[in-house]
Amino acid sequence: MKLLYNDVILANDVKHYTNIFSRFKGLRFSKPLKKKQAAVFTLDEESISGTTIDMLFVFFPIDVLWLNKEKKVVDIRRNVKPFTPIAIPKKPAKYIIEMKTGMTNNIKIGDKIRF
Repeated sequence: MKLLYNDVILANDVKHYTNIFSRFKGLRFSKPLKKKQAAVFTLDEESISGTTIDMLFVFFPIDVLWLNKEKKVVDIRRNVKPFTPIAIPKKPAKYIIEMKTGMTNNIKIGDKIRF
């Protein structure tokens, strides 16, 4: 799987988390993401509470994109610090994309991400 923004590859090394156990573990205790790496979390339906994240036991900062079912960005948080207790999206989302800090600098709310 590749992540694309305006036909530019954001990430070509993508881990996809779809079940509750993999989503819970996420990036906990993992090595820092490298450039062109990403984690994509997929829920069954759009939600605010279901796409709220924490950074407990994640030892590096990340950028986070929340996407709706049309894969349009509904919220962005850049440079989310390790051990941040909670990050709540402003609008319901179906997908969460976590990337190396700085990889989302050109992306804005309303943009579409393809994968």
